[in-house]
Formats: sequence, C-alpha cells, structure tokens
Amino acid sequence: MSTTFSAGDVRWLEPEEERAWRAFRRVMVAVRHGTARDLAAIGLSEPDYEVLSTLSERPGRTSTLGEQADKMGWSRSRLSRHASRMESRGLLRRDPDPADGRGCLLVLTPEGLRVLEEAAPAHVESVRRHFIDRLEPDDLAALERIAARLGEHPRE
Repeated sequence: MSTTFSAGDVRWLEPEEERAWRAFRRVMVAVRHGTARDLAAIGLSEPDYEVLSTLSERPGRTSTLGEQADKMGWSRSRLSRHASRMESRGLLRRDPDPADGRGCLLVLTPEGLRVLEEAAPAHVESVRRHFIDRLEPDDLAALERIAARLGEHPRE
C-alpha cells in the first residue's frame, strides 16, 4: 500500500492482504444486506431474529440480558433498549434475574415463538440464497476453519 503516512511501527497490509481484507468486508456487507432486507420484508430486524432464535434454543426459552448482549456483541444498555421495543410488540418479556438484582431475564413469549416459527423458513431460504447455495462444500469447510481460528483469543 502506498501512503504518505509515516510508517513508524505500523505493519501496513501487503497488497494480497489488503485484497483479502476488502473481499472479506464486501462479502460481509453483501450477505448481511441481503438477509437483513429479507427479514425486514417479514417485519423483523436482524437483532430481532437473533434474540428470538437464541431464546428459542435456551432452556426455559430464557437468557440473561448480559448473556444475550455478550452473544450479540452489544452493550447491555443497547440490548435493553432493543428488548423494550420487542417487549412492546409482545415478542418477549423481561423478568427479574434472581441471581443479579440489577439484571433481568429475557423470556420468549408464545407470540415471539409464533413469530419466529413463521419467520424461520423465509430466513433459512434467505441464508441459502445469499450465502450457502453460492458456495461449494470445500468453501463452507474453509469458512468453518477460518471462523474457528478468528474466534480464538487474539495473539498478543
């Protein structure tokens, strides 16, 4: 990469590294845009679907606010505001967390489960159309390996 910035201790990206980084970003944007657009067409946002699907898989269809926020990479306050909007739509309810007096439990409501069950087939079709069906089995295996490596703790 040619730049007028002082290099100092910065390890600038080599051309092939920059191409890979930009390709990765383009893929993320394209897939997320497509699936988000498809979810919006059925009245849900990506975060709505993430919360509903996570709660549906949890024992008692319940999660702490903190666990869900960590899973989504959100702050607790951001998720709390989003949960309030979902609660007003009847998709979930918040109960006190007996283990944390300041926290709350997110609980999937019957309405939330119904909405998820109606949305899931369309969402899976969207994931197939924008991601799975465009790749070969070897590509999917490579992505799993990459995701596992990137999910590890960063090297210091």
